[in-house]
Amino acid sequence: MSHRPFVMWPDKRLRTAAADVAQITDETHAIWAEMIAAMEAMPGVGLAAVQLGIMQRLAVVDASDARGEAVKMANPEVLHASVELRPHAEASPNLPGHSALIARPRAVTVRFMNEQGEAEDRDFVGLWATSVQHQIDHLAGRMYFDRLSRTKRAMLLKKAAKP
Repeated sequence: MSHRPFVMWPDKRLRTAAADVAQITDETHAIWAEMIAAMEAMPGVGLAAVQLGIMQRLAVVDASDARGEAVKMANPEVLHASVELRPHAEASPNLPGHSALIARPRAVTVRFMNEQGEAEDRDFVGLWATSVQHQIDHLAGRMYFDRLSRTKRAMLLKKAAKP
């Protein structure tokens, strides 16, 4: 399955909060399928709809070793986060060729609307937790490098701006 192109930084949509999803429809399922295809093509462990220019609070995460275990989420929000942090090198297809070490909570409990349109609370740990937090940031109009110090963020963006 093909997917629409990734929105490239500094497109303003990457700085815009996505709209809540009122209900799960056939269109929602089609968007999730397109997002999974895009995530697998990268390959990556998660994707937010805004990364494809779809301004809806939809995300997919699959940090499984075997793949094919994507969790499809609408309107995800972190309810609880562990105090213990886990550093991980994060990147984005919206700013290809660049990454940064980001420390996020090692475990989170997330509430989201699942494929059946029901509210679900799920615990994520390790890479799953990192990825779901990364996607929630995208849905709020934030990029991973926003979690860097001002100096490190400026250095990364200056490097990214070079042709």
